[in-house]
Amino acid sequence: MKPKAAPLPVCIIVRVSTNKQETARQVQELEKLAKERSWHVVEVCEETISGSAKLEERPGLMRALELAQAGTIKKVLVHEISRVARRSSVAHTFVEKLEECGVSLYWHAHNIETLMPSGKRNPAAAIMLALLAEMARAEKDTLKERILSGLAHAKKHGTKSGRAIGRPKGTALEAADFLTKHKDIQKLLKSGQSIRIAEKISGKGGSTVQRVAAALKGA
Repeated sequence: MKPKAAPLPVCIIVRVSTNKQETARQVQELEKLAKERSWHVVEVCEETISGSAKLEERPGLMRALELAQAGTIKKVLVHEISRVARRSSVAHTFVEKLEECGVSLYWHAHNIETLMPSGKRNPAAAIMLALLAEMARAEKDTLKERILSGLAHAKKHGTKSGRAIGRPKGTALEAADFLTKHKDIQKLLKSGQSIRIAEKISGKGGSTVQRVAAALKGA
């Protein structure tokens, strides 16, 4: 009778952009996945930093690379690619460094990873990685432009920060009331979901999700 194989060692990476967001849901879902697949979570690397930061500025990614280079882990688990980076160059460099150590990156949102069981690169994952990283970057750029445009509009028309972007003073819901009205979107964004994913899950319009994201940043 063959001895039972040791659980595969993995680490989890979770990232949020601000202290007002939460990583708990990301961690819980990935820990549940690891348990279901008999993977052993060696460490959870949590970050509160912009996804646009450089690789060397990302303590979570750098720690995962340390574990990979030391041979401590065989997989890195993330919820979605935007949690790795919103810059394709950072995402690709990180994955390449992992692959040099024979470590695979698995992202839960699409149930796919960068290395196949044989240890060879997964071509489908490479293509998806490039696409999703660019989409994550474009999403952040679009949100930034909308926020700046909204602030400029508010300043021009005398609306105060904390009220709905682009509406005259006195006609919009207060930020707190607006956020209360959209608790489902709040929960999704605070758990680390992207605006695009939050829009799909909640079934609400992109402009509403973006306004909730902007209101959370200003809260």
